[in-house]
Amino acid sequence: MLISDAFAQAAAPAQSDASSLISLLPMVGILVIFYFLLIRPQSKRAKEHKQMVEALQRGDEVITNGGILGLVVNVSEGYVIVEIAPSVEVTLQRSSVQTLLPKGTLRSIEPKGGKTPKTKIAKTATAESNPAEGVNAVSENKDTEAEKAIEKK
Repeated sequence: MLISDAFAQAAAPAQSDASSLISLLPMVGILVIFYFLLIRPQSKRAKEHKQMVEALQRGDEVITNGGILGLVVNVSEGYVIVEIAPSVEVTLQRSSVQTLLPKGTLRSIEPKGGKTPKTKIAKTATAESNPAEGVNAVSENKDTEAEKAIEKK
């Protein structure tokens, strides 16, 4: 005969159920740790953000995802109109609002160094009253600024 007889080997002893459960214990432990450290906090933050976005109303002060601070002027179903400067309004998606600020926060924020921003109201008023005088006043102002810069050197 070309094929030899096969002899049955003795069956390996069956493992107990307790040892198979113990081998799965580290995997279950890792899943529990991931749930409490990653999944649960993220879903909680998402739920809080959704509630904040749904509660937006006119007059709220907000920070957008891009870091722009502004005052909510109008709220629609999917969009928010935010005033970021006097007479400058931006239309944003509701979900792009990151943080709701306490009332009065925008007024309390000062530019870096505590200086107030320069205004060009006086120059424009002069230019509107007499265009020739306005041009002279602006050019004189530039000349004095240039002289001060030269003196500092």
